[in-house]
Amino acid sequence: MNRYLKNLDRIEFVVTMGCTGRCKHCSEGSHVFAGEHIDGETAAKAVTEVCRHYDIKSLMTFGGEPLLFPEAVCSIHRAAAEASIKHRDVITNGFFSTDRQRIREVAEMLAKSGVNRIMLSVDAFHQETIPLEPVDHFAECVREAGVFIELHPAWLVSAEDRNPYNSKTTELIGFFAEKGFSADSGNVIFPKGSALKYLLEYFDGNTVQSDPYEEDPEDIRSLCFEADGSVLGGNIYSSDIMDIIEVYTAVK
Repeated sequence: MNRYLKNLDRIEFVVTMGCTGRCKHCSEGSHVFAGEHIDGETAAKAVTEVCRHYDIKSLMTFGGEPLLFPEAVCSIHRAAAEASIKHRDVITNGFFSTDRQRIREVAEMLAKSGVNRIMLSVDAFHQETIPLEPVDHFAECVREAGVFIELHPAWLVSAEDRNPYNSKTTELIGFFAEKGFSADSGNVIFPKGSALKYLLEYFDGNTVQSDPYEEDPEDIRSLCFEADGSVLGGNIYSSDIMDIIEVYTAVK
C-alpha cells in the first residue's frame, strides 16, 4: 500500500467540466463545454479495483453539470453500490434538460443505480442563469423516485452575512422549504476563478485563505478523477488505477 494513500476513504469524479450554468461564484472560472466527459465503464472499473484494496466510505460525482451525462454517472454509482460504499452522492444544479419526461427518466435512473443523496445547488448565483421550473420539477421527480435530496447553497462571506446574494439565496431556500425540501449548511464561496473576477469586493484581500478542496499530497484521503480520466499524475485510460496508485509520489 502506498504510504501517501494509507488514509484513503473517498472517491470523487468530475464527470464533465461542461455546465449549463454560468455562475459568477464558480471557482473553476468559465466552463467551456467541448463534450468531454468521463467514460462510465472505465470509471466504474476503477471504482471496483480501488474498493478491493481500500475501505472506501463515500463516493461523489459532480462537475460542471454531471447529469449532462447521466449514463456515466449511473455506471459509476452502480459500481459504488456493488462495492458497498455507504455514501453515494451527486452534486447537480438540476438543469440538464427542459423535457419533463427526460427529467423524470433521469431521476429514476439515478435511483436504480444506487445514488442515495442528491445535493441540489440552488442559490442566488445558480438562479441568475438557470431557470427554476425544471430544477423544481427535477427535485420533485427525485423525491418521488425515493432518493434523498437536499439543497446545497453557496453563501457569500458566510451564511450569516447580510448581502443581496445571501438574501436571494434565503428566499430560494424558503421556496423549496414550502414544498418540504430541506437545505444542508452548503458552502462558503472561496476566492478563486470567477469569484475573484465578479465578487472581489466581498473578499478581504488581507486575509489568507486556504482552498477547502485542496488535498495534502502526502496524505491523500480523497481520490479525485478528472473528466479526462487523469488522477494522481496518471490516467485510467492508459494505466490500471492500482498501478497509478502504486507509483504515486507526493510532490508539494
